[in-house]
Amino acid sequence: MILRLLACALMTGLSFSTALSQQDAPQRIRIATYNVSLYGKEAAEIRQRLSSADDTQAKDIARVVQTVRPDILLVNELDYDKDAQVATLLAKNYFAVGQSVADNETLRGIDYPYVYSAPSNTGVDSSLDLNKDGQLQTANDAFGYGIYPGQYAMTIYSRFPIQNDQRRTFQTLKWSAMPGAIRPSSEGASYYRDSIWRQLRLSSKNHLDVPVQVGKQTIHVLASHPTPPVFDGPEDRNGARNHDEVMFWVHYIDAKSQDADSTWIVDDLGNVGGLSSIEPFVVMGDLNADPVDGNSRREAIRQLISHPRVNDVEPKATEEAISTRRSRYRGRGDLATKTADWGRNLMRVDYVLPSVHLNVVGSGVFWPGDDDPREKWIRASDHRLVWIEVQLP
Repeated sequence: MILRLLACALMTGLSFSTALSQQDAPQRIRIATYNVSLYGKEAAEIRQRLSSADDTQAKDIARVVQTVRPDILLVNELDYDKDAQVATLLAKNYFAVGQSVADNETLRGIDYPYVYSAPSNTGVDSSLDLNKDGQLQTANDAFGYGIYPGQYAMTIYSRFPIQNDQRRTFQTLKWSAMPGAIRPSSEGASYYRDSIWRQLRLSSKNHLDVPVQVGKQTIHVLASHPTPPVFDGPEDRNGARNHDEVMFWVHYIDAKSQDADSTWIVDDLGNVGGLSSIEPFVVMGDLNADPVDGNSRREAIRQLISHPRVNDVEPKATEEAISTRRSRYRGRGDLATKTADWGRNLMRVDYVLPSVHLNVVGSGVFWPGDDDPREKWIRASDHRLVWIEVQLP
């Protein structure tokens, strides 16, 4: 029964078992983002857990991925290590291994021959007392909150070649460099003194521009995971940072991004400017901002999803999936678009936002109903996988 349900869900999907060459490019591809909440309490914990193939959380994550079968997948909240062993272990021991769903029923494994595990500001010590508690080298004093370096990082998995020589990262870009940056303040006074403000980095993790070659077309994966806009004080330092982390993409994809006003956009290799106006892209990730609900400064996410270069298709869960959640929903937006479940706070924070260059023919939020046998899989994370399907030229 479960396999019949999965077959119906995947009738319009694509599946491959090996790397695809440019000549083998399909007519349609699926692109997805998934915050898997796969992080530990100390460095190397996740690496150890994934070294075998029996981690319960990772197996459920793999079941979700093997059901939706994205060709390009961004995973948020997966540890970064310099040799990318964590990312590789998840692909090798879980995504590529068919996961059982019932007696004598197994999903097909999915291979991702191209993997990019991105460095992250999380847990990287700033040597500054950023939360003013009189202590140094705490999780709150890192350039991005983290107990250890690389916690809450992100990885891109792809069935298509990643153009590594064209990849851009913005890990060290200064927050103060952004035009109109919101400098946290309380009662009219700046929260950070000038010497600290000039050292702060914009990205709590990183901002990535990762070009993926699909046939003759290049699609830019624009990935990030802004800080949650909470866990601060009246200065709203996290709310301000979340706003500006989201706002970075508005600047980056703006049609004027190649003009002189984009000279502040400098990547980690010193390259200047935003994305060309003719390049197809997908803005992806857990942006920690809902356009109508929650505590974020919503102006940035509203500007992003309404940008003239963006096609916000609003992926939705099915009516059957959300009907059992209506009784506890207290938000103002469309419940079907929500992607994270924090009790009564069901919010849309995970996005796959394609450029208008891309022809979107399908989309969804993987969120089974309470009576669906797959519902237990999503307990692996408080976020849901969001996907779109694109018809290629």
